[in-house]
Amino acid sequence: MPPLFVVLWSSAFIAGIIGVDAAPPLLLIVTRFVLAGLLLAGVAVALRMPWPRGRALGHVAVTGVLIQAVQFGALYCALGMGMPAGVVALVQGFSPVLVALASAPALGERVSRRRWAGFALGAAGVVVAVSDRVAFSAAAVPLAIAGLAGLSAGTVYQKRYASDMHLITGTAVQFLVAAPLVAAASLAFETPQVAHWGSFGAAIAWMVLVNSVGCFLLLNLMLRRSSASRVSTLFFLTPSVTALMAWLIVGQSLSVAALAGLALGGAGVLLASRS
Repeated sequence: MPPLFVVLWSSAFIAGIIGVDAAPPLLLIVTRFVLAGLLLAGVAVALRMPWPRGRALGHVAVTGVLIQAVQFGALYCALGMGMPAGVVALVQGFSPVLVALASAPALGERVSRRRWAGFALGAAGVVVAVSDRVAFSAAAVPLAIAGLAGLSAGTVYQKRYASDMHLITGTAVQFLVAAPLVAAASLAFETPQVAHWGSFGAAIAWMVLVNSVGCFLLLNLMLRRSSASRVSTLFFLTPSVTALMAWLIVGQSLSVAALAGLALGGAGVLLASRS
């Protein structure tokens, strides 16, 4: 699951590049959330799967706000403001460090010296991977940091309060809770108009079926089976894999720094993930 998750998660940045050129970022995200949420809800209803209720429903809703609305709303707005996908992935790639810092007091997870060494290697790989791609709009920086905070806080919160949620219905609730919040922000701050329907449709189809449904089912399953700090180490690899995919798919140049970052990030993940 981890290698598949890294590839699928990184592909969201490629779809994001295409999507934010075709429509405003928040409109792109709310369309993704609505379609993915309705798709999963339809599957759950057809198969009579159990839905979260009461306090459990509240916890799942909080994870939806943090991981979906805050993270993706902020990160895709940063993309729309001109921050390159590799730099957005760089910021997101520091999530393992924040998760590890929060996991000890919040989850009682012990972070060993070996894992901290892996974090150091992984963080170095993240920096090296995009060291030659750091030109961006300064206005996008607070948004990228907000997205990082949403992902990190949501990962820890879900591991503590909602790790046993049903994979299908819990993920559907996350999307459907996040959608109205992002829709309100889109109406307040954007002109919701699609400029290129072909690119918009292609980006949405990939983001719904692969990034929303596939990625988050994998993420929620891994959070159920492993510690939050160990799962989060996978985000060290996303900047380098994003650079590799951008070279293969949209023709962006692949630098030696990206390859070196991939090697360092992989070594960090391997070291931090060992028992």
